[in-house]
Amino acid sequence: MSDSKRTIGEAELRDRVRALLAQAHPDAVDRVTFRRAQYDHGLAWVHFPEGYGGLGLSPGMQSIVDDEIALHARTIYWNLAINAIGIGMGAPTVMTYAAEHYKQQLLPRIFTGEDIWCQLFSEPSAGSDVAGLATRAVRDGDDWIVNGQKVWASIAHKSSWAMLLARTDPNKPKHDGLSYFLLDMKSPGVDVRPLYQITGDAEFNEVFLNDVRIPGDRILGKEGMGWRVAITTLMNERVALGGSSRPGHGLSEKLLNLWREEGPSGPRGADGRSAAEIAVLRDAVVRLHIESELLGITNQRTKSAMRAGNPGPEGSVAKLVQAELNKKITELGLELIGSDALVYETGYPLRRGEDFPARTRRENAKHDFLRARANSIEGGTSEVMRNILAERMLGLPGEPRVDKDVAWKDIPRG
Repeated sequence: MSDSKRTIGEAELRDRVRALLAQAHPDAVDRVTFRRAQYDHGLAWVHFPEGYGGLGLSPGMQSIVDDEIALHARTIYWNLAINAIGIGMGAPTVMTYAAEHYKQQLLPRIFTGEDIWCQLFSEPSAGSDVAGLATRAVRDGDDWIVNGQKVWASIAHKSSWAMLLARTDPNKPKHDGLSYFLLDMKSPGVDVRPLYQITGDAEFNEVFLNDVRIPGDRILGKEGMGWRVAITTLMNERVALGGSSRPGHGLSEKLLNLWREEGPSGPRGADGRSAAEIAVLRDAVVRLHIESELLGITNQRTKSAMRAGNPGPEGSVAKLVQAELNKKITELGLELIGSDALVYETGYPLRRGEDFPARTRRENAKHDFLRARANSIEGGTSEVMRNILAERMLGLPGEPRVDKDVAWKDIPRG
């Protein structure tokens, strides 16, 4: 860790951002050029070490960088829109466990969005029990040969790289027999197929791995350390999913816009509702907006308190609250729409994420309601989040785990 952690304050950090903008301004150059310059200036992930897109600062100081860029540029690139899985989960895992040449090769391209990343953990028979997965990796000389199936792989059809968790020793308990690999998604034997959702979209995929060869130096950590490495990925995933809400730009922003259109002062007026009904809806909108703002403030406080390094279980708090709150918000959105919420668009379009059409606010509200059903499942179910918070933050007794010390091959499976 460099001395910059002790010496760089807000004023100097803002000066560094202005120096970046003087060299490469996002309004004047393309995305890759600007974000590569941002990486080289140590302003990509300020909590990463120098030379790896960071300055060795606390994670909370990243908001200063984002604020300074927003003050001086019209073109803003949001990490979640560019490469959510790569930036939020892949980069911290690579930084912590990858060999030096992979850090140098992969980290800049993750941040610029030149390489899109996906995550291959879940399987048809091992959903929330990730450690129970069956995909096998067998050593073949210096390489590994992988066979298996993964599901719910977001944007795998667009990805260059994947974070792959596979079983390398079935004779050990399920958590101990796993290893973690970097998978080139263009490798022979990788077959990506769409999984269509209730929305009619296909942002998720199932991925079949048929005799896929992975070089031995693409294992992260040591053989059998896969669960430990996966925890790094999962904790960062929950921070990324739960930490996207911030004051003034939280989950309730779309709800407020919908209220302006569907409420009594909007173009549709009261739409046949009584004054009492309107008052109840107004109260519900305000309450959820307050909850959304509180979540944003909590996220800011959490990031400010975090030290450099990988997050702990605190990310599960924001992930749990965001998932449950977003479901409430989208449900209320349908109440504002009224009876029109019962009708979805004609047909079943089966779209990929890059083909999403322009929608009206009403259409967005219906789509968001259906999409929000996944919030309490993806990135760890709300039930798993509650278990993590109970055991690791509140110190409550853990649930009985009768298979903890049993070899994976001896665990009964349906």
